Amino acid sequence: MHSHAGHAPQSRSRARTLFVLALGSVGVVYGDIGTSPLYAFREALRPVADDGVSRMEVVGLISLMIWTLTIIVTLKYVLFLLRADNHGEGGTLSLLALLAKTAGRRATVLFFMGAVGAALFIGDAMITPALSVLSAVEGLKLVTPTLADYVVPISVVILVMLFAVQSWGTAAVSKFFGPITAVWFIVMGVAGLNHISDDLGILAAFNPYYAVLFMIHEGYVGLVVLGAVFLTVTGAEALYADLGHFGRRPIQWAWFCLVFPALTLNYLGQGALVLAHPETIENPFFLMFPKWALLPVVILATAATIIASQAVITGAFSLTRQAIHLGFLPRMEIFHTSETQTGQIYLPGVNSVLLFGVMALVFIFGSSEALATAYGISVTGAMVVTTVLAFEFLRKRWRWTKLAATAVLLPLFLLELTFLGANLLKVHDGGYVPVMIAAGVVIVMWTWTRGTRILRDKARRIEVPLPAFVKSVERQSAHAPVQVPGTAIFLTSDPDFAPAALLHNLKHNHVLHEKNFILTVKTNNTPRVARAERFKVEKISERFSRIEMHFGFMETQNVSQVLGLMRKAGHKFDIMSTSFYLGRRKLVPDSDSGMPMWQDRLFIGLANLATDPSDYFRLPTNRVVELGSHVVI
Repeated sequence: MHSHAGHAPQSRSRARTLFVLALGSVGVVYGDIGTSPLYAFREALRPVADDGVSRMEVVGLISLMIWTLTIIVTLKYVLFLLRADNHGEGGTLSLLALLAKTAGRRATVLFFMGAVGAALFIGDAMITPALSVLSAVEGLKLVTPTLADYVVPISVVILVMLFAVQSWGTAAVSKFFGPITAVWFIVMGVAGLNHISDDLGILAAFNPYYAVLFMIHEGYVGLVVLGAVFLTVTGAEALYADLGHFGRRPIQWAWFCLVFPALTLNYLGQGALVLAHPETIENPFFLMFPKWALLPVVILATAATIIASQAVITGAFSLTRQAIHLGFLPRMEIFHTSETQTGQIYLPGVNSVLLFGVMALVFIFGSSEALATAYGISVTGAMVVTTVLAFEFLRKRWRWTKLAATAVLLPLFLLELTFLGANLLKVHDGGYVPVMIAAGVVIVMWTWTRGTRILRDKARRIEVPLPAFVKSVERQSAHAPVQVPGTAIFLTSDPDFAPAALLHNLKHNHVLHEKNFILTVKTNNTPRVARAERFKVEKISERFSRIEMHFGFMETQNVSQVLGLMRKAGHKFDIMSTSFYLGRRKLVPDSDSGMPMWQDRLFIGLANLATDPSDYFRLPTNRVVELGSHVVI
């Protein structure tokens, strides 16, 4: 009897937690896909609307949209990919980190796949805010045509404010994201339901036969239309990337209970409206609403697009942090904007780059119609990359046979390749923009990883193995360095060799502290590291020890905090009598270094932009000593 009584409140609290997380995920995870109805159907109709649209074309189009949502979002992302996680984290780079452990010879190919996927997501993070906010504000033209000239200025003000508040963090406002976006989905669903009765023939769209018939009948134009149909699933990548914030079940519940039904009803309603009133083809979304409701809907749409943009920006911050920790990008300043949410971070450098990119897109394209053509490539490209990585995941992690993995993923892969091909037809109309953004990001990542490898190899040639160095220092008697009280911690990326800063200190100052720690900070291929596995200490001799600190790729690498943990664990040293020694290298370009001159200069530029290690590793600033050297690269 008592056990039943105990289970009831427990299951109630579990249900409440699930509801709260599902509601939160509606704002963050589904914000992007929830703004697609503003422009997706309108843009898909455009290529076939020259000679007026026939019943078959409208039904076929809506059928294509419903089945694209079903196959790509429901089957691939919600039901399958959400299970392919790296200790609870999702996204291209999480998948890559997981596969890197067993990559072997395919490491380079996997790196490029991951870099391309990440770069396309960054491109997406620039285009989404520009396109979504423009398409929402354009609804003002229907409220009063005199506002048509103010669409771009209003959009610019909204976007500048959105990027300006990033440094404050979204923890305070994000609790409203879920409810506002939930209201948005309900309004869309009700508006669609209200119009389905305009022409009940639209319900035939549930039959995939009409989607296939449309593609066969339209031929080449059908391919162009496919590019616009893909706008219905923008945001599906964000759904996977945000897995760590909410967990699998809340994201799945939100999709099946609210998001998918609302989107389906809305597209059916738009289709029925156009069948009954062909003149609404100009802007079927906003024309679903009566005149009196237009302004409130435009305001709600703008709020929904701001929230969607916020989700993509947060995703870009999160992705950049993963890329830094995995060694794809130089160290950057990372600020935490929430005491409780580890995912709430702010990267000023990334924020500035995104703001610049978004502003450029708004001014160059000037309308959502022009920008929609640029959109699909980054989304489809990222999806194709994820499918390829998922193939590796099935084989390596779930131990599927090649045949089984191919049977499951090949149909998806071919479908996405078709969509990618359809979007590539738009390259000359603006599709070159995401391609150029992605190419730029890939070149930066490739240059950084290549340059750091060359640098590491150069350093290896002149380094002294640590055990040999310790032995020689301990053996010296006549020329022994002066021993000074206190502790010295030398940071190095390779614990097997004596750090350059230690060698310089001995060479120039002829002193050695009574306690010397060789510290290496390692990033694990998991999102987080348990407290018990945070550090390892290995004694080499009386005066020398090695410390290895471990962090997950989603964590802040706070060395001071871990030293505090070490003191609690019984390792005696006083922070105030501890000095941190860092080696600082001045890089000099050299055309014979293994990289072309332009790449040398780019690498040096990136290295100069990198955050100071003492800030990045959260070292006590008044205890840091830097010793420099020149390195030709």
